[in-house]
Amino acid sequence: MARDRIGLAEVLAAAESAAPVSSLDVVAHNLRDRFGARYVSFLFIDVVGRRLLRVNDTAVTEQEEQTEQVPLAGSSVYDEVLRTQKPVQAPQGAEGQRVLAPVTNRGDAIGVLELFLTEVTEEVLEQVEEAAHALAYIIVTDRRFTDLYHWGNRTTAVSLAAEIQRQLLPSAPSCEAPEFTLAGALVPASDIAGDTYDYSLDSDTLHLSVTDAMGHDVDASLMATLLVNASRGARRAGEDLAEQARQTHRALLDHGRRTFATGQLLRVALDGSGAQLVNAGHPWPLRLRDGSVEELRLVVNMPFGFVEQGPYEVQDLDLRPGDRLLLYTDGMHERQAEKVDLPGLLCSTAAEHPREVVRRMVTAVTDAYEGRPPKDDATVLCLDWHGPRSGNGHANA
Repeated sequence: MARDRIGLAEVLAAAESAAPVSSLDVVAHNLRDRFGARYVSFLFIDVVGRRLLRVNDTAVTEQEEQTEQVPLAGSSVYDEVLRTQKPVQAPQGAEGQRVLAPVTNRGDAIGVLELFLTEVTEEVLEQVEEAAHALAYIIVTDRRFTDLYHWGNRTTAVSLAAEIQRQLLPSAPSCEAPEFTLAGALVPASDIAGDTYDYSLDSDTLHLSVTDAMGHDVDASLMATLLVNASRGARRAGEDLAEQARQTHRALLDHGRRTFATGQLLRVALDGSGAQLVNAGHPWPLRLRDGSVEELRLVVNMPFGFVEQGPYEVQDLDLRPGDRLLLYTDGMHERQAEKVDLPGLLCSTAAEHPREVVRRMVTAVTDAYEGRPPKDDATVLCLDWHGPRSGNGHANA
């Protein structure tokens, strides 16, 4: 393993000295030198999680060949790598032994590293897996400086409304910590309908939100911009949940052109001392506990932006270690999507990572439209609450 650590240090040092757009080639060069690898490529997951976009090693492949799209449906080897988060050794081919490894950072599955080797041992597999993990950190760092990685997870044209909407979402759709695991996903409508989800972690609190702005296209994305930034501004100023809701509501009253938005704001204390939620006209959450799904019928206040709404009610939420909580927008069960059985999917995916849960759910919604663009955004945020690090406390109702 000392040799492996040296190899990793070389990869990271070489990537840091290269231009941000050259990081993938730096890793490919390192793998070729260390293992005699051929045809090294990286495959990005697209923003909906239904396709992979291949970026090949430019040392051996021409630029025009670097945009292959690989559907995840039916590509069992890629799906296995992403689902299990373990390297896979595929059957021997004419080009050598094919190896695939997950490129993931803190639960955020960025893509798959694929290469062909002349010889594969357990030690080599471990080192390839470590190199893929190092690549994840390199990408997370470098995507601040280049649009390459934004291009890499787009498999369709992006409208202005969609561009605005995507920039409102967290840069990583999934996150892991000792106390929790979470993942979010969004299926945009044909004319963007203003959905967003958000999360943030500080020293003692996990913050979550799901919002759905009224309207479509650019108007909806602009209203969503007001919502998300008002909420983040209050959160980052250290305001409590009631004040966060008030400032979000006030932003729409002052600048929202008489529009409104539904939403849920949630805070979970990492020490297990409590969880609170504000519901502004939004669908009730679903909770999976001990194999049974329950709709949490909490008090529903008026949507953000309604003049008649006074102070928002902050409610305690019963959340115990082992619970799975699902927040979603109405696009997950309206129109053609109403045939999607969310409670059933929540039960059938109980053993899966939240990342796979939301992928299964948005795939079911997309499939329900039978190839046509959805008429409404569909957003889902899945939280697994493991409990505080001590393992003894829990948040009580």
